[in-house]
Amino acid sequence: MLKFDEKWWLDSFSGALEKRKEIEKIVDTVVAQGYDNIFFLGIGGTYASSMQVVQHIKEFSAMPAFVEHAAEYMTTGNKALTKDSIVVFSSVSGTTEEVLVALKHIREHVGSRVIGFIDKENTPMGDLADHLVIYPMNEQLKFFMLADRFMWHRGDFDEYEELYKDLDAHLPAALVDVEKRADEFGKAFAEKHHLDEMHYFIGAGNQMGATYSYAMCYWEEQHWIRTKSIHAAEFLHGTLEIVDRDTNVTLFLGEDSQRPLAERVKAFLPRICGNCTFIDTKDYPLEGIREEFRGHISHLVMMAVNRRIDAHLERINCHPVEIRRYYRQLKY
Repeated sequence: MLKFDEKWWLDSFSGALEKRKEIEKIVDTVVAQGYDNIFFLGIGGTYASSMQVVQHIKEFSAMPAFVEHAAEYMTTGNKALTKDSIVVFSSVSGTTEEVLVALKHIREHVGSRVIGFIDKENTPMGDLADHLVIYPMNEQLKFFMLADRFMWHRGDFDEYEELYKDLDAHLPAALVDVEKRADEFGKAFAEKHHLDEMHYFIGAGNQMGATYSYAMCYWEEQHWIRTKSIHAAEFLHGTLEIVDRDTNVTLFLGEDSQRPLAERVKAFLPRICGNCTFIDTKDYPLEGIREEFRGHISHLVMMAVNRRIDAHLERINCHPVEIRRYYRQLKY
């Protein structure tokens, strides 16, 4: 397979799951101390991951949980964020400017407790966290493990132990299998769309954060291909009018409670568009994962499929995804 180190990915997923013990201790401590609500603070890709986890919480719990955009917070604030709130952030570098500024303000003027996930040690953002988990990548998995533990404490997630019994035993191999199965599709998709002038991505539920992130943080930022991300329920209230026979449209179908919204779009699109693609997590077996738990991880399955598209796009366009024209290259 092109640009795929199976052992590396197995180790990466397994190592992230092993961090659950550390995450559980943090959550147990916070719950014992008491809290009012949880704010997932982010920008760009971390904002997208926050969208996913808050949607997940909304489906299973009445726990007050918010997505907070770091730059918006510094202009508007949020009266619901208080000293009794828990602020959660994630960062690869630990230096993300907008989030760093917001964290400093929250620590100095609000007094909320902060839980951080960073890929490496000794960073400015890490210094602002009361509780810090150091582990590279797997941001969504780390967020979901945190949220699931909080919900378990509330009695909203009785399947917690059974879910992670399956994930610990089978998730790494299942996600690697997804990538291997998706490789030919990823190659064909990349060959068809690598020169697109515009591409529309549609999703719902825990796929909406993936849709938002994949369009902006991957295709626009990394591949320099123009895109738009649309919620499946909103597609039928505007964007459908711009679609014709040749429009590039991809629909993500997951397996959580909002799947019917995506299925409605799937039923409609072929009537007006001859160039639509449906990526459905149901097409992948996920051996060892019980049926009732597939919706919990369908966002991870979609990410695995999309990684194969990205690997082939990078090769076909001869454009290393690490290159940026403006981001962290210019002052703005």
